Order: sequence, then C-alpha cells, then structure tokens
Amino acid sequence: MTKVKTAVVGLGKMGLSHFSMINAHPDVDAVACDGSGFMVDVLSRNISTPIYKDYTDMLAREPLDAVVIATPSRMHAPMVQAALEKNCHVFCEKPFCLDWADSLRLSELATSKGLVAQVGYHYRYVGAFQEMKRLIEAGAIGRITHVLAEAYGPVVMRPKRTTWRTDKAEGGGCLYDYAAHPLNLLNWFFGSPDQVIGSHLGQIFSEGTDDEVFSTLRWNDGPTAQLSVNWSDESHRKMSTKISLIGTNGRIYADRQECQLYLRKPVDSLPDHGAGWTVKYTTELTDDRWFYLRGEEYSGQLDEFINAVKNGEKGARQNSFASATETDQTMAMIIENAETGLSVGEARAAAPQARKKRSWFGR
Repeated sequence: MTKVKTAVVGLGKMGLSHFSMINAHPDVDAVACDGSGFMVDVLSRNISTPIYKDYTDMLAREPLDAVVIATPSRMHAPMVQAALEKNCHVFCEKPFCLDWADSLRLSELATSKGLVAQVGYHYRYVGAFQEMKRLIEAGAIGRITHVLAEAYGPVVMRPKRTTWRTDKAEGGGCLYDYAAHPLNLLNWFFGSPDQVIGSHLGQIFSEGTDDEVFSTLRWNDGPTAQLSVNWSDESHRKMSTKISLIGTNGRIYADRQECQLYLRKPVDSLPDHGAGWTVKYTTELTDDRWFYLRGEEYSGQLDEFINAVKNGEKGARQNSFASATETDQTMAMIIENAETGLSVGEARAAAPQARKKRSWFGR
C-alpha cells in the first residue's frame, strides 16, 4: 500500500482538526464528507480534496482503506457499522457509542474482520499520563487505596439554545463528552470497575442533560475512585483533566502538563527516583513524532492509526474498540446507578444478607 485512502466524516470542531492532520499526512490520500452544504461548498472552493455531502454515496464511490468518524455521537454506531461492512479500518471520535451494546457488537465485528479499529481518547497519548501508568505498573506507591479523577471546563455557562453536544440523545451530555476522558484513563489503569455507587448527574444551566457528574467506583482487587466532573466551570479556561492517586508508599498526580510523584521510601523498580518529590513535565516525557500537527497527542493517535493500516496490522495499538467499550460500559453503570439509586455491580465483600442489587454483566 503506497498511500492510505482515508475519508474524514464530519467537519465540525474536532472533524476539521482531524481533517487538517489527515489531509496533511504524507502517507494519506484524503477525501471528506459533511452533511452541511455550506461547509462542503466553502471547502470545495478552496481546496482540491474531494468533499462529499452524502456518507452512503461516498462509501459507494470511493475505494477507501480507512474512515475517520467525527460526527455527533448518536451517529457513530450506524456510520462505524457501514464502514466496517465495507471492510474499512475505522478511527472514531469519543465517545464510541451511546449504547454500550452497540460498542460491544461493533468491537466484535471489527475483530472478526481483522480491521484496525481505534477510538480518539487522546489523553492516553499524553506523556504525563503515560508516566503515571508506568509508575502504577512499577508499584511505585505500593497498594493504591484511593483515586480522584477530575475534569472541569467552560462548555455550558448559561441557559442557551440546545446544540447536539448538549442534547442527551445526540451527544450524551457532560458524562459522555467530559467524564468519558478521566473514566477512560481509570479503565486504562485499573480495568472495568466492579461496583458503582453514589452517582449524581446534575443540571446547572442545561435543561435536557447533565452539566456535572459525581460517582464512586470500586475495584475488588484495586482502589476506590471518586469521579468529579463539571463542564460549567469558568475557573478553567479550557478542559482540564487530572488524576490523583494515594497509596501506601506515597502519591502520584498527573495532568496535561506534568506528572508528580511523592515516595515515602525508594523502590527497587525505580532506582532513579529517591524519597520525596520527583516532578517530570510532559515535554520531557514525550517522544518526538515524525509527523506533527496541532498537538503531539492528536497527531500521535492519528499517525499510529495510519501506520497500523499501512503496515497491515490487525487491531489498534492503543485505544481499541474493546477498550472504548469498557468506558461505554462504565458510563452505563453510572447512568443506571444515578437513575435507580441502587448500586450497580457487586463488591466482593458484600454481606450475603444485603439487599439484592440490580445485576450487571450477569452478576
């Protein structure tokens, strides 16, 4: 394969960003698609890349190798399925699907076809969070007892006309748009939680969806985590995602800029870290990318997707459909818990005589 024939579908905020990177990638022959006639007309007058208005028509006409889907969340499942049925490799923006049953079905379909299938959880490509995962796996702070996962930003700051992002049926609200990021990191670090309790999906300015998300997640063989997310917080200029871990031998904190480690005492697996604080910045934790546009995490994830397709690999190197399905399942657990007030899942230590919980995954 000389160049990867790739379509970018959906030319909104994230779609235009993905299109700029894909269209500039030296290993890509790009096309695009958007349902807005205005956007198609403007781009068609200024660039030579073919721009389609109809997704089905584009799939029928173009001999595509891969599709990048950046449409409103509600449209992900049918568009991903149509691409997979055409044997196209797929990169889908997060969240994967609003119904985790669709996520599971599409993950299995992509696997059965041996296709590269990736979801755009870009924080896994940030050096500080990669360092946090390395420190967890090295046992740096001993047994992790507590986690705080946060995300804040100024998305919905007043009552206003509904957009697809703030329409629960279209975008899933704060839970799917903001909380998905720290939840995906928790899944990366610890897997799927065994139990979800104390969930609250609150409204501040929105009428039909949540603006804030709070929840407690428990792992039988891991920590307890508090989730705190609010997209109506003007104290943050833009989205701010951060994870704090407390363990028997210290603590770790990471955000987009840095990873801070405090050790009560040194550990054999980290000979270059002494007791006390060690701070490393994302700039020193990030490997240089041969292809770079916008930000290393965004260009990095798309570059890995294109390389996997070009090299004939099966499955994504990172952020597979299966891992994104884990996050969709976790969000479904939070919704069920918030709606019913009953814990979802079962802690191993639960007393036999305790009130029967609603079952999840057959538990």
